[in-house]
Amino acid sequence: MTAPATTPDLLYSQEEEDLRAAVRDLLADRCDAASVLARAESGEPHDRTLWKSLAEDMGLAGLLVPEERGGQGAGHREAAVVLEELGRAVAPVPYLTSAVVATEALLACTGEEAGRLLTGLASGRAVGVLAVSLTTAPGDTPRTARVEDGALHGEFTGVADARAADVLLVPGEDGALYAVDATAAGVAVTPRVSLDLTRPVDTVTLDAAPARRVADDASGPVGRALLAGAGLLASEQLGVAEQALTGTVGYLKERKQFNRQVGGFQALKHRLARIWLDVVNLRAAARSAADALATGSRDADVAVAVAQTYASRVAVHATEEAVQLHGGIGMTWEHPAHLYLKRAKADSLACGTPGRHKERLAELVDLRGPSA
Repeated sequence: MTAPATTPDLLYSQEEEDLRAAVRDLLADRCDAASVLARAESGEPHDRTLWKSLAEDMGLAGLLVPEERGGQGAGHREAAVVLEELGRAVAPVPYLTSAVVATEALLACTGEEAGRLLTGLASGRAVGVLAVSLTTAPGDTPRTARVEDGALHGEFTGVADARAADVLLVPGEDGALYAVDATAAGVAVTPRVSLDLTRPVDTVTLDAAPARRVADDASGPVGRALLAGAGLLASEQLGVAEQALTGTVGYLKERKQFNRQVGGFQALKHRLARIWLDVVNLRAAARSAADALATGSRDADVAVAVAQTYASRVAVHATEEAVQLHGGIGMTWEHPAHLYLKRAKADSLACGTPGRHKERLAELVDLRGPSA
């Protein structure tokens, strides 16, 4: 049942701050910029060791899952804090796709198969991916697979983290949701060139792939998954923007020109101040979306659309400024500024473009555009 609208709680609780500190300490030790850059150049874009530490050892994969279903019994606010820190580190792990999107889809399902899959995802020992293009926005109709004799046929492009998946959740043309083992016969995952090297995208091809029915009606689980993904993506974008600003301020305090700190120039101070104000406003929007999802607010759709409309612009602007204000070094491959810019650019398309969210927001509040 949808809860009545309430004033959102934008503040972080002490438990959330403790969670942030624990995640940040782990990422500082295991996911420094040099390590992320080295992995981006390797043939293994996902850091499976880091994922094990986050998902299994710390139990973060099961934050959204109730304790009685094998999870930690936390919620969207806590998951949002984790995504902020993962965004700050541009961590190459499938948290958004598995611990949020796929998990939310399974939480909307009942039955033994859904329960078994959810337990695996919540433990962190399995990675699940919804076979829907990363650019699909809440309310959009995703591509479906053809169902013949219990097997699936079809091609899905732009699926994030598919190569890291153990199980794929696939909407069927008959309206049902199916689970497909990623290593089963008839399943092919083809890597594609991705702008964001820390979140690769793939093409998933199903050719008579054996499938198990998870839900008779996929619309509810897929809709819930896409809404949560879009809402919590804003927290990742907040982390990206905040780290871009923090790193740039630190650099400008050290860099000298004409024997004075570059950060002392008024024009640069104004540029940094504008980014800071944008980041503060983004934090409010992202927290509002996370709180609305956590409380089951009837305004969750609106809060998510508002957050996504704003988050992409702020994250892209902050990271573009970071590259420019770092000067020549910011243009080099060795400096991590490009990783943040690429994540921000890719995130601006993920879960729907800002323009799509503006359209959705207008639909939700019944704001009609000018007649043709």
